[in-house]
Amino acid sequence: MQITKKKNYDETITMRKSKTIIFCSCMLILGYKSSKAQQSQFNLSDAIRIGLANYQNIKAKRDYTNASAALVQNVKNQYLPDVTASIQQAYGTVNGQFGPYSSVAGASTIASSGPPYTSQSWTAAFGSIYLINTNWEFVSFGKLQSKIDIANKQLMLDSANLTQEKFVQGIKIAGAYLNLLIAQRVVRNAKANVNRADYVQQTVLARTKSGLNPGVDSSIANADLSAAKLVLIQAISNEQQQRNQLCRLINIPPIVLMLDTSYFSSQPLAHNTNFAIANNPQVEFYKNRVNYSLTAEKYLQKSINPGLNLFGAFQGKGSGFDYNFMPQSGANYSKNYVDGISPSRYNYIVGIGIGWNIMSLAKIKQQVKAQQFITEAYKNEYDLISTQLQDQLLLSDQQIENSINSIKEVPVEYKAASDAYLQKTVLYKNGLTNIVDVQQALYNLNRAETDLGVAYINIWQALLLKAAASGDFDLFMMQVK
Repeated sequence: MQITKKKNYDETITMRKSKTIIFCSCMLILGYKSSKAQQSQFNLSDAIRIGLANYQNIKAKRDYTNASAALVQNVKNQYLPDVTASIQQAYGTVNGQFGPYSSVAGASTIASSGPPYTSQSWTAAFGSIYLINTNWEFVSFGKLQSKIDIANKQLMLDSANLTQEKFVQGIKIAGAYLNLLIAQRVVRNAKANVNRADYVQQTVLARTKSGLNPGVDSSIANADLSAAKLVLIQAISNEQQQRNQLCRLINIPPIVLMLDTSYFSSQPLAHNTNFAIANNPQVEFYKNRVNYSLTAEKYLQKSINPGLNLFGAFQGKGSGFDYNFMPQSGANYSKNYVDGISPSRYNYIVGIGIGWNIMSLAKIKQQVKAQQFITEAYKNEYDLISTQLQDQLLLSDQQIENSINSIKEVPVEYKAASDAYLQKTVLYKNGLTNIVDVQQALYNLNRAETDLGVAYINIWQALLLKAAASGDFDLFMMQVK
């Protein structure tokens, strides 16, 4: 019996261990897959897509554009007539008195309809008035159309501003991506340089301890290693700054990103574009500013025009006082609420009128003049941005040509520096050269590695500069992943 119990116990323990092993294996597999997913390559096209979807300023410009579209429809609706309906029921006296009066801004008065009395009467009853009133400026002599035009120009300006913001943001994200690539490559090169400096230090220490080299060589090797570590620290700091800059532009937390390193070994195939600078989204925005200001001038000029109005009103009125009410007799009136609110008299009026503020010409004149100056300012800024982009386009072609020439030279530099470093270290081990030659070879190799990595990125940055200047962002995006 004890043997059977022990056997069952052992089987239970074995099963539990097997389940534990299976569970741990599954967790390790899932953890590995999760780690691989987190370390998946983050392409430039993904960065731009996420940035254009997430960046707050683009969302704000999109909201401004939607607001302008709603205001265009609102201005169009202003052609509809004003129709006002009013119902009033009140209780009070109807004392009348001869004498003039005028309405005062900010103050209210009482309008009572009744005959002048020889003395004050406090007799009161209910009264009512029902009114529907309409007023329609059916001919505005261009005022309404000019308001619609300026609302449409505002919509076009906000749309151009949104397009410009998306274009500029895409350029910034691409530039930040390439800068981060360079920063990461510099960190890698700095680590390699630390490893080489450490190797040289170990070689020097071994020869110094054996008395083959002077002790000062070890001090120089120690200084070189410390300098290499300081350079690495600076490179890591710069890489962190560039990473934060890219993450800020695409509105994600500043996490470690595995970028596409194929840009270090490839170059764009197409460098030319037929895109006119006038179609650059930045130029289009400034052009729309000029058009908006010109339309604002016309709107101000049209605002002095008169308006032709069609108006009409229909009124029903009720009163607790009869037509033959006399305060002396105190008769012919009713305090009944229903008698007071039931209309017993009706009136209507229709007509046409024209209104014109003859002083508006003097008031608007300076506003028109000010708007004309603003238009000229916008034109000057338009010319400035066009000239700057034209110069930038020429510069980008020069930089592309220089980058292509650099790509041809940097492999030669790197091979020569690498061979020289290998030669100097071997010679130093055999006591055939000094530490200064090894230092120079180490420095030359580190510089050659940096030049090799930057050379290809430079041509991509030059192409990005050309895309920014010409406005043809597809020239860049069609050649990236």
